[in-house]
Formats: sequence, structure tokens, C-alpha cells
Amino acid sequence: MIGILGGGQLARMLALAGYPLGLNFVTLDPADDICSASLAQQIKGNYNNTALLTKLAEKVDIVTYEFENVPAEAAAFLSDKTTIYPPKLALATAQDRLIEKTAFHDLDIDTAPFVEVNSLPDLKSAMDIVGWPAVLKTRREGYDGKGQAVLRQPEDLAKGWTSIGEVPAIVEGFVPFDREISLIAVRSRTGETAFYPLTENKHHDGVLRVSRARPNDAMQTLAEEYATKLLNALDYVGVLALELFQAGDRLLVNEFAPRVHNTGHWTQDGAVTCQFENHLRAILGLPLGATDAIGHAGMVNLIGEIPSSTAVLKISSAHLHIYDKAPRIGRKMGHINLMNQDQAVFEADLQTTLNLISD
Repeated sequence: MIGILGGGQLARMLALAGYPLGLNFVTLDPADDICSASLAQQIKGNYNNTALLTKLAEKVDIVTYEFENVPAEAAAFLSDKTTIYPPKLALATAQDRLIEKTAFHDLDIDTAPFVEVNSLPDLKSAMDIVGWPAVLKTRREGYDGKGQAVLRQPEDLAKGWTSIGEVPAIVEGFVPFDREISLIAVRSRTGETAFYPLTENKHHDGVLRVSRARPNDAMQTLAEEYATKLLNALDYVGVLALELFQAGDRLLVNEFAPRVHNTGHWTQDGAVTCQFENHLRAILGLPLGATDAIGHAGMVNLIGEIPSSTAVLKISSAHLHIYDKAPRIGRKMGHINLMNQDQAVFEADLQTTLNLISD
């Protein structure tokens, strides 16, 4: 039995990948309408409720989590009662952008210039170091573009500082990147590691819209070198996503996510072993599955609403994944994976899919 902190779509997809392996799941989540409800038992309550954490530990053999904003204290509490992966150090590192960026720096992993900011005067001084334009980011929480402010001129400083809530932050030099890419890596309890082909990503309003697998990419080796340093430093177990900017021949790491990741959803239909199954294999100490792409593969996120299933499934390369969520503006409702051995067919089907969701 596997426990999952969080009961959202990633927990749902972990359970879907685990059932063929004979695995069962229990989630801890405070929400009334979690989309993994039909696939896993739910313990309903807050992540910092020690009685419920104890109940979860007593029910399961191992615990993992589906998002990185689980309280680090909850992971620490559970680690004294059961096995939890990824390790609590990875969670604590990913939850604080200053700690995260400092860890990259210490490992000689290239990043944009960054400075700690705790006040508006700090921010004004930091601009002499990072330069213009820049991005102000809260140290903790914030995702899909939230908790951030772009700074293009001195008049933006006070407004940006107010917009993030005047909380501890970092400011980063803006990277004039050629493209955004990510690497899905996995490391087992045995120390075995594997890497999926790089994924090229397109965002809109800070939210991921399209991901495409890029096998044999020229930046694959360097991305794997970065990921290997991080995996080893954290004594990591499970799937980890490394988000990067390519600027010329440089790769600059933006952040990492200690979990299965949206940019790896294409692996469900486009890789020999999907990221969800490999995460489970890793935390259980089972041999990792092959990570090769099996064709031209990509993913399109469905934001706010889901198109007609009939229309989607008319597309020859399409595989529809619905999260069983109530529609809401800006909410990730599902995704469409596309995979085809023929590149021309794949490209045409990808364009048809993009046209469908924009109608």
C-alpha cells in the first residue's frame, strides 16, 4: 500500500500507473472533491495534522507526494514513522527558491544571476547586480506564474514588491532564452538512474500549454550532467523534473520539482515506461523501466474546459486524459497526448489539436 500526500491529478495518474503492478493507494488531502477519489482511499484533513499523518503511516508501507508545497514538517514527521520518498531534504530545498538557487550554485549548475531580497531597499540595490529586465519571485510557494513580477524599469520596483505581498523573495536577471526545456529524471533506492528525452515546452500566461519530446537533442548530455549532480547531492529517490532555459550553447536551470511533472505527461503514451510507473518503481526499489521515446510524442494541456471527446478521439494520434475535475477558469482539466511513428502525421495531428482547443 502506497500513501500519497495530495489527491490531485498527479496522484490520480500515479494510481492509474500502479494498479497494473498490483499496487493500492491511500491519499491524505483536505479537499472534498479530489480527482483521485475513485482510485484511492482518502484520509480527509490537513497535511500538518499529526494524528492523520500517523493514521496514514499505519495504513501504508511507503509514502510519496504529488506536489512540493506539502509542509516539510509533515515529511519530517512521517520519516520517523515510515519510509517517505523523495527524501525530506529534496522537499525542503525545492520549497525555498533561495535555498534551491544556492544549491545549484554550489553544484556548479548554471543559473541566471540572483540576489536575496527582503525589502524594497534590498530590491533597489539588487538591480545593480542582476540588471534589467529582471523577475521578482517569492521565495516560497507560487506556481504557474503566480508570486512573480517582471521588472522592466525603476517604476516597476515598488509595484512589483507590493504585488508579491512584500514577503521574502529573490530577484533574478531575465534570461533572453531561445527555448524552455525540461528533463525528467528518475533515481531508484538502489542508485540506478534513468533519463527521458528532453522536452521542449511552450507556456502562455505562465501556464504550460504544449510539450514535445526531443529525442537526440544536442543539449541532452549537459542536462543529464546537471540532473545527476542534483540527484546525487540530494540522495534523491523518485522522479525529478529539471526546468531549464537554453540560451545559445548555455543551459540555465530555472528550478526543479521533486515529483512527477506536467512536462512529462507525454511519457504515458510516448515512452516505453511512463514517468508515473518509473516513480513507483524507484520508490519501491524495483528495476527502472526503459525511458526511450517510442515515436514522435507530445502533450497539449486542457485549461479551463475539455473539448468534445468525440472531436479529440477523431485525431488519429490523440490519447485523451481527463482529471475528473469541475470546470474552472485557469484550471488544468486534463491533457491530450499525441504519439505517431510518422512525423508528418504527428505534426498535422498536433496542429489539429491546437486548433480544436482554440476554437
